[in-house]
Amino acid sequence: MENKNKYDKSTEEINTKDQTSVNEVDSNFEAENNVTEEDEKTKLTNELEMQKDKYLRLVAEFDNFKRRNAKERGELIQTAGKEVITSMLDVLDDCDRAEKQMNPDSYRDDNIEQTKDGVQLVFNKLRTTLQSKGLKAMDSINTDFDVHKHEAIAEVPVEDDIKKGKVIDEIVKGYYLNDKLIRFAKVIVGK
Repeated sequence: MENKNKYDKSTEEINTKDQTSVNEVDSNFEAENNVTEEDEKTKLTNELEMQKDKYLRLVAEFDNFKRRNAKERGELIQTAGKEVITSMLDVLDDCDRAEKQMNPDSYRDDNIEQTKDGVQLVFNKLRTTLQSKGLKAMDSINTDFDVHKHEAIAEVPVEDDIKKGKVIDEIVKGYYLNDKLIRFAKVIVGK
């Protein structure tokens, strides 16, 4: 029995030592775990602050972009026709000169041909300038009526069956700007 008591006593001492070791490990683990949780909270808080800052900077940058874009768009709208208007100034000068020539005080019978030629030059210059900017007149006469390009003003009876459904006359020309329709042709259609 003595052996048994000795054995129990030894086992108890070992268990006590083990329990002490386990308690020490547990307390160390809890301390490390608390430190780790606090570090993780701090880390997450810092990361959250960084993301908030990044978000605020992105929102501010986007607002600046929208403001800058609106300003540039306004300037573009104001000066959109500048290139065309500048190129038309030469034609306007020619129109002014032609107008002076047609003034009744300076108008003579021998001037009629010269004035007519001058006006024709102005018209040609106008057409050439507009064509260089992408304007193209639509050819409508003797073509099939197309609701996507033509606006029918009237229908007139025709004797020739070939002219039925075709454009007989053009009241107002249609125009394309860089191959995009900008004005429908107003036409008379045969029926």
